[in-house]
Amino acid sequence: MINVGVVGGTGYTGIALLRLLVGHPDVNLELVTSRAEKGVFVADIYPALRGLTDLSFTEPDVAALSACDVVFFATPNGTAMKMVPVILEAGTKVIDLAADFRLKDPAEWKEWYGCEHACTDLLAEAVYGLPELNREQIKTARLVANPGCYPTATTLGFLPLIEAGIISTEGLIADCKSGTSGAGREAKVASLYAEVADNFKAYAVSGHRHLPEIMQTLNGLSLGTNSVDLTFVPHLLPILRGIHSTLYADLIETDHDLQDLYEQRYADEPFVDVLPAGSHPETRSVRGSNNCRIAIHRPTGGRRVVVLSVIDNLEKGAAGQAIQNMNIMSGFSETQGLEQVPLIP
Repeated sequence: MINVGVVGGTGYTGIALLRLLVGHPDVNLELVTSRAEKGVFVADIYPALRGLTDLSFTEPDVAALSACDVVFFATPNGTAMKMVPVILEAGTKVIDLAADFRLKDPAEWKEWYGCEHACTDLLAEAVYGLPELNREQIKTARLVANPGCYPTATTLGFLPLIEAGIISTEGLIADCKSGTSGAGREAKVASLYAEVADNFKAYAVSGHRHLPEIMQTLNGLSLGTNSVDLTFVPHLLPILRGIHSTLYADLIETDHDLQDLYEQRYADEPFVDVLPAGSHPETRSVRGSNNCRIAIHRPTGGRRVVVLSVIDNLEKGAAGQAIQNMNIMSGFSETQGLEQVPLIP
């Protein structure tokens, strides 16, 4: 049993995290912080948790957080990096669900997030928390940078092709769609029901903050060379949860059994499901679960490969993957607390 703290428990990622933590058999949820809701019972903000926790929100306190075994940061970008160094010094492990430790280059961080990084000395140490890629490093990590939702779906989709070296890494395309919960719980005109419902649009075409994260990971897969050229276009879907990534790449040679490649690569991965040939995964097939479902296509049998990858943006794209990382770091079964069947309908 480990004691766990959550910093920033009022957003959609925070509540997704709390929902999983209160049902985890090896976790004691010690504290949940929110400056705005200090003193309010967690279950009063989220009635779904009635009877599952009697905690109230508290202000973030480094000493209290440092007494935990693991601390999750479900906070806006730029928050965790101001507190993490002291918490790590106390021997507490940290999983950051924001972007503070995902990018290794502090200049790149400043370019995309608009401020100086507060603890650049930790960037090299932070382990990128994609278990299917970095499981061994996560086991011994004290600081894990939980991947973003778009990067998770996109990387898992491209990973077997790039690892095998059978595609051109120039001209890759990631055409991705997200549910509205990916924009967070903050009130914004663009997220209003009347703006989102019965509508579909692209956004951030000139550059999305998840692009450098995806590029950093894919370049790392490409034999350490910065040779990946990727066009990443995100879209907003009129649904609450889900990421659908449609990925395009060109084979160098056409004599490859792609179905077998993907099935072999993910054979031992508990949360990656390679669907039968010709399948079309749906976002609803992973809703409320930590699963990623993938299908591979070669239209007309030519050089172009189309990979379909779907996840729940709040689960495998955020809180579920964070719990998966906690399990690995703590020596628990990797699937502990994450065996929920996707919600149907």
